[in-house]
Amino acid sequence: MLIVLAIWAATGLYRVNPGERGVELLFGKFIQTTSAGLHYWAPTPIGSVITPNVDRTNEITVGFRGVSGAQRSNVSRDVPEESLMLTGDQNIIDIDFVVQWRIKKAEDFLFNIRDPQATIKLAAESSIREIVGQTPLEEVLATKRTQVETQTRDVLQRIMDDY
Repeated sequence: MLIVLAIWAATGLYRVNPGERGVELLFGKFIQTTSAGLHYWAPTPIGSVITPNVDRTNEITVGFRGVSGAQRSNVSRDVPEESLMLTGDQNIIDIDFVVQWRIKKAEDFLFNIRDPQATIKLAAESSIREIVGQTPLEEVLATKRTQVETQTRDVLQRIMDDY
């Protein structure tokens, strides 16, 4: 009986790799976040640990998709329902872009939104549409391109922080 109890207690040992955070759950409820290293938490099924990678840079493409199985790596398929936008001077523009993101707080990422990838994509589309909709075509394409990028990033960051 002691051997079985010792084995069960040993299931509480877990390792968090560099770049990850350990999110400790007690009966499925968030308790705390731990950093890299060897840790002990309540054994299964009482406690559990999720270890998302918070240092990895994730990417989401908006307005295009890479074609799988293509012979050239730069072949992509346009998605006009994502990329066509109306500018401030009533012109239509086709914008394709990539959003690069990292997990800021592991517990918020895991428990505050249902589908983080889809939420980030929709928030990015909304952000760029808001900024492009207030800016004339010529400024979006040439003179204020970096300003549009910066404003979009700021709006998207504000939205994601609220989520």
